[in-house]
Amino acid sequence: METNTGTATRGQARPVGDPRPRLVTRPLLVRFVSIVGASASFYLLLSTVPEYARAAGASAGTAGLTTTALTLSSVAAYLVAPRLIARYGYRPVLAVGLAALGAPALVLAAPSGIGASLAVIMSVCAVRGVGFAVTCVAGYALTVSLIPPQRRGEGLGLVGLVSGVPSVTCLPLGVWLVAHVGYRPVFVAGGLAALAGLASVPSTGILAALRTPALNRPALTFSAAAMAVGIIVTFLPLAMAKTSADVAALALLVQPATAIAGRWLAGRYGDRRGPAVLLAPGVLVAAAGLAALSLTAVPALVIAGAAVFGAGFGVTQNASLTIMYDRVPESGYSAVGAVWNLAYDGGMGVGAAGFGVLAAWTGYPAAFALTAAVLPVVLAAARRPRQS
Repeated sequence: METNTGTATRGQARPVGDPRPRLVTRPLLVRFVSIVGASASFYLLLSTVPEYARAAGASAGTAGLTTTALTLSSVAAYLVAPRLIARYGYRPVLAVGLAALGAPALVLAAPSGIGASLAVIMSVCAVRGVGFAVTCVAGYALTVSLIPPQRRGEGLGLVGLVSGVPSVTCLPLGVWLVAHVGYRPVFVAGGLAALAGLASVPSTGILAALRTPALNRPALTFSAAAMAVGIIVTFLPLAMAKTSADVAALALLVQPATAIAGRWLAGRYGDRRGPAVLLAPGVLVAAAGLAALSLTAVPALVIAGAAVFGAGFGVTQNASLTIMYDRVPESGYSAVGAVWNLAYDGGMGVGAAGFGVLAAWTGYPAAFALTAAVLPVVLAAARRPRQS
């Protein structure tokens, strides 16, 4: 039997006549401070650390493993984060997560040069991955409790807007700054951004959630799209290195920008029609955009593909997360946050690791095309009913 919060059942639209309580409150605005800080820290380093590892002497495949170290450590942390929250509470765990996300970035900027060691780079990525996971799980559970249930989809769309703005600016900005001022200022900025979020910060269900089809199917679908994100942020700058670094930076600007728009529009539409109808179209649009990225010799199509992918990914983000929250009572919010973020970072990690191996055999264009073909297959598998 499914439970819900009383606002919408599985795939159903919310009643049109429901009152619309205030969405933006002071506690939510305070929470936005740590959201922006964590997001800025994460995205400033996401594409620059693989480049840094490559500049430090790592092979292209090994450089890609920096993203894998980040995301796999996140996956491990998601398994224990709900238990930590249950024992210590949202705010202390959120504070620890922000510290673990920000402080290690400063190690990479150490003047002694110790941050240039590949072992140190991987260790920093692993610790930051744990910090990011803990921040996401504690933060999402705290944030959703601050959003009126009647406006949950719109509220999550607004949260996506707030967290997405740093991704629009910081993901390409990190790449641009590295080219113009070097790595150290980027690492310092990334570390301080997460630590600044501390100023706003005054096993409990995840394993069962992973075994629940109502949650694991939308999570699996979303994870496939997240796999493509890991590929794009890690390998698109490398794939475009012989063409134009500016094209890669512009594509990394366009992709999260359209993702923000996709999340917002999906939230608005999903509150009226139900989020379930948006999940499959979002994945298919993302697949089409990823396929266009295979045309690396045509810069205009790469940028267009990034835009299309971003829009589809944003819709998939909002639809999958809203569906999962709609299917649990309030006591299950932390488990949903853990499962969804596990799907996010797990997908990114698998994408970054697998794509590096695949691209070594096929080249970047064919690898992008093959990965695009995987998304509809995962969608079909997740939607297929289980045999009793």
